[in-house]
Amino acid sequence: MDTLTELLERYATLRDTILGLEAERDELGAQIKAALLDGEHAETDLYRATLKASRRVEYPLDRFREVFGDAAALEVASIDRRRADALAKAGDLDGEQLRELAVVKETQALVLQPKTR
Repeated sequence: MDTLTELLERYATLRDTILGLEAERDELGAQIKAALLDGEHAETDLYRATLKASRRVEYPLDRFREVFGDAAALEVASIDRRRADALAKAGDLDGEQLRELAVVKETQALVLQPKTR
């Protein structure tokens, strides 16, 4: 049976290995995403690299405050989209003004599509 010290050493080794691998994966992913955004294509025998766009709606704090005031800005703090939408749904905020204020941010996620489907 392993001692607690041996378990800790193995745990630390695994953690450090995982952190290193995650850093390398993130760097490779960034390089691949940049190439795909430039129109390049990449695939292996098993996978095809594609980009999946996702959009996130945000409300700029300064404009939100101008439109809805300090009290509303404080109510939603970081202008959480769900909380702002809930306030609009409850009638505390003007829903149309909220939609006009919205800024949609798009991000690209690297997706490995199995080719064996």
